[in-house]
Amino acid sequence: MQSFEDISRELKRSGKAGELEALAQSAEGQKLAAMLDGNMLTKAAQAGDAAALRTLLGTVLGTDEGQKLAANIRRLLEK
Repeated sequence: MQSFEDISRELKRSGKAGELEALAQSAEGQKLAAMLDGNMLTKAAQAGDAAALRTLLGTVLGTDEGQKLAANIRRLLEK
């Protein structure tokens, strides 16, 4: 599994980092960010706590906005 640093470098190299940032700053992205506890997400990711990550992301992906944002990210990464 790639580290977050590896993923970040790849996104920058591919030129997709700006597009991903735009999605994060969109109204949908901001609404979803407000739903997440950033500290919990960071701690779970750093600890490799897959169950906690699934729970946190499930909360977001269970919404219409979350599903739309995930689809947009998937399309962006497939380009």
